[in-house]
Amino acid sequence: MNLDLVPLLLSPLLALVLSLAATPWLAAHPGSVLGRLDHPNARSLHKRPVPRTGGLGVLLGLLAAWLLIGLTGLAPPQLGWMIAAVALVAAVAFVDDLGHLPPWTRLLAHFGASAVLIAGGMRLETLELPGITLGLPGVFGISLTLLFSVWMTNLYNFMDGMDGFAGGMTAFGFGALAVLGWLGGDLAYAMAALCVATAAAGFLRVNFPPARIFLGDIGSSTLGLLAAGFTLWGADLGLFPPWAAVLAFSPFIVDATWTLLARLLRGERIWEAHRSHHYQRLVLAGWGHRKTLLRGYLVMAGAAGCALAAPGLPPNEQWMLLGAWAVIYAVIHYRVRLVERLARSGPTCIQ
Repeated sequence: MNLDLVPLLLSPLLALVLSLAATPWLAAHPGSVLGRLDHPNARSLHKRPVPRTGGLGVLLGLLAAWLLIGLTGLAPPQLGWMIAAVALVAAVAFVDDLGHLPPWTRLLAHFGASAVLIAGGMRLETLELPGITLGLPGVFGISLTLLFSVWMTNLYNFMDGMDGFAGGMTAFGFGALAVLGWLGGDLAYAMAALCVATAAAGFLRVNFPPARIFLGDIGSSTLGLLAAGFTLWGADLGLFPPWAAVLAFSPFIVDATWTLLARLLRGERIWEAHRSHHYQRLVLAGWGHRKTLLRGYLVMAGAAGCALAAPGLPPNEQWMLLGAWAVIYAVIHYRVRLVERLARSGPTCIQ
């Protein structure tokens, strides 16, 4: 083995170890500035105050691991742009976690971070679907990239409402991207993505139900931005089509997008707190955190596995795969409604 590669290969382990060490410390010091409490509100599923800065532990492990990659001299330039974008979102989110910022301030930071990704060459230049590639004019491609990145940043925050949920999605989603990078022969991309997955895995030690700490905005927003950034980065390198990465993160993307559209159609104020995501409805219908989470992990594992297989399939089978997942999500939506009806009619719940 080339000894120069050893630090690169050890970087995911460093992210895991530091996250494992930092997040329990943050959970054990709820009275400190770094242990700001999340008090239950109209959107919450938890019943007691919980520290909400677990994202700091994840970022500590992640940024230290990426620094180790940088010291090898093998870090691609995209990683530096990614760190700059993360710093912008994390700084604003941390201030918001400690107090409260107007929504426009956070949104401005999200657009700014997305612009940083674009400046680093991570943008959509083509629209790819199985067997179809369409060129995107410059302005349209930039606009679509901004929309995708900002939506991913926010939807991760929307979906971070149940113990172990966002951490699990991160471990599965970025684990899939890491394998795709490795299969594509780009070890630096693979290890950088795997660092995100292992940092999230370390956080799950204290976030698995019953959670002792939450990601907070600083964690969920930055992870959403990273999901967008690594999708754009990997697609730009030709490691996979963008839709394969979207498939890997589809358990979050579909739920958040479906819920947003449904609330818009009902005329609700979409900026207000709510509990109408599918996972929230299952918890409220009696499934509880752990059962809902474990069922969610099965969906995440399935989506990640199919995302790994998808690039190697012929176009007709790729379309069949996407169609199958559309059916799966339709069945999940129907199942959630059925569980709610049974919960309203009596104590019996579908197993």
